[in-house]
Amino acid sequence: MRRFLFEVRESRLTQPAIYKRVLLKLSGEALMGRREFGLDTDTVQAIAHDIKAVVAMGVEVCVVIGGGNIFRGVSGASAGMDRAQADYMGMLATVMNALAMQSALEKQEVATRVQSAIPMASVCEPYIRRRAERHMEKGRVVIFAAGTGNPFFTTDTAAALRAAEMKCDALLKGTQVDGVYSADPRKVVNPTRYDQLTYLDVLANDLAVMDAAAISLARENHLPIVVFNIHAPGAFAQVMRGEGAFTRIIEN
Repeated sequence: MRRFLFEVRESRLTQPAIYKRVLLKLSGEALMGRREFGLDTDTVQAIAHDIKAVVAMGVEVCVVIGGGNIFRGVSGASAGMDRAQADYMGMLATVMNALAMQSALEKQEVATRVQSAIPMASVCEPYIRRRAERHMEKGRVVIFAAGTGNPFFTTDTAAALRAAEMKCDALLKGTQVDGVYSADPRKVVNPTRYDQLTYLDVLANDLAVMDAAAISLARENHLPIVVFNIHAPGAFAQVMRGEGAFTRIIEN
């Protein structure tokens, strides 16, 4: 009996990933932990550990991180700043988060490159699509910073764009909850949780998954979106095996 249980556990650990290449989208808030702003070192290390586990499965991983834990362009604009200037400040915040994640990954011996849509050669590479693909083919995690490099576009849209450019098999959005709900489960009692949705379901019901531009871009490129809880230990690897709790957004 004990041997049987060991074999079952071993088979789960060695079960191959259902995707070969993925993009992981993280909000800046996902790096805050219990802090009100900024970076929580333990949280960043925990996410890096989960990324390492997925890389060890043979999956090619790239990452887009938002900057809302440091500065959000929309908030700056609502406070009276010029919207374009505020968005550029938000892009710089994403570079800071990308460098923090790179440091955490490299401490765990995961080869990593940061590429920025806004050139800043002293700290990272410029975004070059073919170079990014080559890095991923070599097993390196590529972190895309500075969004699309243009104001008025969110990091959700940047994630969908980079996932399409990298020919990813899926876009995984790591959130604070274990899928897509009809309302925020942290604010509403017993909302409906969805296991699967279509792109049109998300747009028609105005579900707070990603902005409309990102959903439309994913739809046009037949790119599945998988939403899961990034703070659940091992959830990223589980989702890569088709296990655990998540919501999948597809064409039909």
